Amino acid sequence: MGLVKAVDRFDLDRGVAFSSYAVPTILGELKRYFRDAGWAVHVPRGVQERAMQVDRAVKELSVKLGRSPSVDEVAEHIGASVEEALEAMEAGQAYEAVSLDAHRAGADSEGNTFADSLGEEDERFEIVEYGATIAPTLNALPKRDQLVLHLRFAEDMTQSQIAERIGVSQMQVSRLIRRALARLRTVADATEKDRLDP
Repeated sequence: MGLVKAVDRFDLDRGVAFSSYAVPTILGELKRYFRDAGWAVHVPRGVQERAMQVDRAVKELSVKLGRSPSVDEVAEHIGASVEEALEAMEAGQAYEAVSLDAHRAGADSEGNTFADSLGEEDERFEIVEYGATIAPTLNALPKRDQLVLHLRFAEDMTQSQIAERIGVSQMQVSRLIRRALARLRTVADATEKDRLDP
């Protein structure tokens, strides 16, 4: 692209050699490309340029001082504030992306990669959504129905255990559960219909 632009923009009437015009144009295009497309994450141009200045300053000061320079020394060397130097140092880490399969720093075991630190989809999110949908209806049920449903589905008790606990027959517990679930289904169906037909 740099060569094509040099050919398009070259003016023979100026009396300079084509190579004298083309070399800076091509170099400029290469620098522009690496500046705009080389970074893994989009970073503002000013921060990119400051990150390159910081990188050069760290190398120069390391040779001059015989040790790694402090942030204050780097900031003074490039004529920027400490905050700007720190921002540029952090931005410099965005130049290359790290693979999710790469091992994390300080990881002792082989299986400790960046991907291992990512969260997984929690299947219980759907339960929370359903709970929020039916909560008003559940709260409107009689207290005994609420208790029966809680014992059956939250504490995972059998109908016989629930009957023994609340002092009724197992058949009555079965009817209470069926009636309460029918009310909840009616509300859930109406909510789903509202969601699909806004």
